[in-house]
Amino acid sequence: MSGASDTILSAAKRCIVTVGYALKRLTRPIQSYGAQPWRIGFPWFDDPQRLAVWAAVVVAVVVFGIVLIDAAAANATHHLAHFVVEFFDWITDFGKSGWFLWPLGLLFLALAALPQNISAMSRAVQAALMVRVGFLFVAIGAPGLFAAIVKNMIGRARPGVGGSVDPYLFDPFYWTPTYASLPSGHGTAAFAVLAAFATLFPRARTVLLIYALLILVSRVVLRAHYPTDVALGALTGIIGVLLVRRWFALQRLGFSISADGRLVQYPGPSLRRLKSVARELLA
Repeated sequence: MSGASDTILSAAKRCIVTVGYALKRLTRPIQSYGAQPWRIGFPWFDDPQRLAVWAAVVVAVVVFGIVLIDAAAANATHHLAHFVVEFFDWITDFGKSGWFLWPLGLLFLALAALPQNISAMSRAVQAALMVRVGFLFVAIGAPGLFAAIVKNMIGRARPGVGGSVDPYLFDPFYWTPTYASLPSGHGTAAFAVLAAFATLFPRARTVLLIYALLILVSRVVLRAHYPTDVALGALTGIIGVLLVRRWFALQRLGFSISADGRLVQYPGPSLRRLKSVARELLA
């Protein structure tokens, strides 16, 4: 019993130390790309005029949707067949970020707890896997956290709140789920999952896109959100992943930025090396 306790305690200590180092490595001051790394990492902010134009376009599209689309779409859901609503009621639960963040978080902790008396190659594979799992966790979690805060600050009522479909009903800083419709948290999570996983696994883009679109449609069908809510949630998720990816590139974690400003993704460990590490750990 004492031997098992010592093993668990040792693994817990390794996990804490490794996670602490990973956080320090991710948040350390940028040491590459010259005196002004921000201009290389986030070139969009170097052109505020262009950024303002794009922001104005997004606002105009959202206003257009609120005026002409939202109420009509919400009212149209009353005419859907019962089996359609039941299907989307089942599917919508998979738009919660927890379906991804919990497994990714536990996998990251498991990797952090691996023994240190392994070969240099195995440690390199461990580090590469932790970077990729960490990227997925942050890229999905950060936009979701941002959306959760912003939608409560905006305070848009969900369809049907107040007894009618009123896309103009807002109560900022109300901080209740009924007034937290814009942007959609499910929409943010679904498209963050799409963008993050498609970055590392481009062959899965089609399946991921279908998943993300189903989640968006489900939120409108169930009258949990208006179309503009889910559209802005999708945009939030994608932009969040792009920003996280650029940050990882500035830190040279899984990505880097070439001299001409292109983002370069480092190759991950091959299946052969993963099998080799597994055999070493199980020996």
